[in-house]
Amino acid sequence: MNYDLKPIAKIYTDFDEKFGIPRQSGRVASLTGKIVFEPEFNDINAFRGLEKFNYIWLIFDFSLAHRDKFSPTVRPPRLGGNKRVGVFATRSPFRPNNLGLSSVKLEKIEKTPDGICLFVSGVDILSGTPIFDVKPYVPYSDCHADATEGFTEETKNYSLKVNFPSELLEIIPENKRRALIGCLEDDPRPSYAEDGKEFAMKFAGFDVEFVVENFNLNVLSVKRLR
Repeated sequence: MNYDLKPIAKIYTDFDEKFGIPRQSGRVASLTGKIVFEPEFNDINAFRGLEKFNYIWLIFDFSLAHRDKFSPTVRPPRLGGNKRVGVFATRSPFRPNNLGLSSVKLEKIEKTPDGICLFVSGVDILSGTPIFDVKPYVPYSDCHADATEGFTEETKNYSLKVNFPSELLEIIPENKRRALIGCLEDDPRPSYAEDGKEFAMKFAGFDVEFVVENFNLNVLSVKRLR
């Protein structure tokens, strides 16, 4: 049996490439996104009642992770990139159907020149990503106080100290600074990366070069891309 799955919308964020995107939604609460619906689904009646919820689930396509061959195990970055665990025990993008699931905060529903749009925060999604569905987050059923954390219990508090020279930070628009610093604190490098190597991260139209030494991330330069 064949199943048809078509995008209902696309989300637009400050990430034009995968590098630097937080590994989970909600890690950087100030990261924002705009969800623009396809004309077929841009009907005000489809959003009736959604304004009473302040968090939603997004089901989306890991569009840059498609592979022809299934791998039953993956290497989570936060485990150093060497330890393999089952794909169904992770949120790796390399999945049988490449479906992603994110819980984001619904900031507002607004009529724009693009039609009815959802403005969200706490995103962890590449700009231009197809969205397959939107569902309300329901606390009484979606929040489980007795949930166990698996290997994420070891890695959830990992972060870097960011040293961002003021003359470089001032190049970044003020409303984007907190989100950028949050992404850098989350350590965008591959987990196998050694200290001392320089990296560049594209964010909101800027190229940010940095280096990490002993859990300190030092920003080296900021260049405007557009």
